[in-house]
Amino acid sequence: MPRTKGAATRVRALAGGGVPALLWRTVLVAGLVCGIGLLPWLSRTDPALTVLRARSADRDPDPETLRAIRDDLGLDDGPLALLGRWLGGLLHGDAGTSWVSGSQVLPGVVQALGASLLLMSGALVVAAGTAAAVCARTLRLGARGRLGARRPGGSATAVLAALPEFLVASVLASVIGVQLGWLPALGWYGPLWMVLPSLALGLPAGAVLGRMLDDLLPGAFGEPWAMAAAARGVPSRSVARQAVRRCVPGLLPNLALFVVGLTGGSVAVEQIFDIPGLGRLTLHAALAQDLPALQTGTLALVLLAATAGLLARLAARVLIGPALRDGALQSLHRPRPPAPRTLPLLYGGLLAAVIGLGLPRDPLALDTLARLRAPSLEHPFGTDALGRDVLARISHGALTSLGTALAVSAAALAAGLLLGLLPRVSGPLVDTLSALPPVLAGLLVTGVMGSGTWTPAFAVAVVAWSPLAAHTSSLLRQERATTHLTATRALGAGRWYLLRHELLPAVAPPVARHALLRLPGIALSLAALGFLGLGAQPPSPDWGLLLAENQPYAERAPWAVLFPAAALALLGTLAVTAAGGVRLPRRRTRPAGPAEPPADRVAPAPLRRPDRPHALLTPASASQTEER
Repeated sequence: MPRTKGAATRVRALAGGGVPALLWRTVLVAGLVCGIGLLPWLSRTDPALTVLRARSADRDPDPETLRAIRDDLGLDDGPLALLGRWLGGLLHGDAGTSWVSGSQVLPGVVQALGASLLLMSGALVVAAGTAAAVCARTLRLGARGRLGARRPGGSATAVLAALPEFLVASVLASVIGVQLGWLPALGWYGPLWMVLPSLALGLPAGAVLGRMLDDLLPGAFGEPWAMAAAARGVPSRSVARQAVRRCVPGLLPNLALFVVGLTGGSVAVEQIFDIPGLGRLTLHAALAQDLPALQTGTLALVLLAATAGLLARLAARVLIGPALRDGALQSLHRPRPPAPRTLPLLYGGLLAAVIGLGLPRDPLALDTLARLRAPSLEHPFGTDALGRDVLARISHGALTSLGTALAVSAAALAAGLLLGLLPRVSGPLVDTLSALPPVLAGLLVTGVMGSGTWTPAFAVAVVAWSPLAAHTSSLLRQERATTHLTATRALGAGRWYLLRHELLPAVAPPVARHALLRLPGIALSLAALGFLGLGAQPPSPDWGLLLAENQPYAERAPWAVLFPAAALALLGTLAVTAAGGVRLPRRRTRPAGPAEPPADRVAPAPLRRPDRPHALLTPASASQTEER
């Protein structure tokens, strides 16, 4: 009986809280599916007209045709009756028929899910290799005890992480697939056809995961076990392997989110490479308001997200072992913040210079005689297909693109920290919302709120906080199992004191650096919505719209695409390098001779008050030791 009870307790812990969490997860999934079922009525559009246009765009929407579609689909019965019939059939293994093609939905969704899972597997292999390359230098220096000589890097990684997936896919398809002919660029017929899309998805994802792992590794190499292993002559390769094992549990929740995102969120890549994946299927179903296909595809993504989250929690418990239960972990947060540097000033000044040079120019001025002109003194970044100055459009678009991305990032950071402190509430919510691709969220928000300036920002903000909340919950779970927190609690510290003075100082800095690392990704999500026509509308100079408008002319006028992509990459390098702090350049002066510190700058001995438990752990100063 005790063994059975212990197993049930472990399963309940892995599930995220037992019966209440299961009920909360069920309510969230039901709300999401019902919201999708109400999409045509919430968007105040005629679903019969939308289905007719999806079936045949040239057919005249006369009243008799629309009436026949309503009778055939049962639209007059209302959304609740349609949802009930779909759920009733789903219980018997029948997800209904497509409103557009008339084929069975479930076999198509299963086939699309298989293609997406295969593509996700290839992208994860590329991401793992990229992350290993990003962390290779830190692993080599840390295993040899030479991390103090490491200079902060990350500019190349930031550029890679900030590159839009659809832009990488377009370049790979046009250069490697079409011009060089090394690999197939279109279709899905075998292993060779998955190389280019896997690279397009895996390179940016691997750069982000590599930066997150590189942020945790110094704390692992500073733990007592690593120093003891180095002192006893343990091979550096074994020390590096154990350090990775120590840090991976903190990344597993975000890895689960990447799995779901690479499966259902790779809509633009699937569009470019003509891959019949689940993301593309749900996008087409949402645009055509094909509710059976859309609901089934979303439900498949939700189940995948729940499975990935459960496996991530199980793997974390296996890797950490009983130390998580016994409170025997060491804190992974850095004892001191990373050394500030001057690179953010350089990148920020360069970005400000680009914006400042283009602001005096008119972004809407048309010159049909100067279409697709190469960069020159008159047009430093060239012109687009309508003869508009690319530099002017980048500069004016930065005011809205950067401002919106910063606002969404700040809101996501606040929501992620707040909800991450409540894992039983946020865990099921993260698993559910992570299954909703930003593109589908944009369609749902646009259908409910209508198109507007802040509609794409709200759609991205709905899902942008979930990786930060997952990261917060993962770090919080490990920080609660540390030895110093157990000692502080034993000295009489209360719950609020531990939260303010121990947990938040340990969790907030890495999550804030994670949020800065996600800033280019948020800008990319906004750009992807613009690329798919769900964001800003012409003639707005939004960066996503710039990439979408100039994408067809990438081979003839590559500057019209490369310069907006370079601005996004510059934003990524600025965000990543600024995560370590900013330091103004100072001139080094050599002192004339050794000097004693002024008497008024000697730090006073800490006051030991009984209401401050941490003061009992504060070591005495050197002067006090000498006096004793």
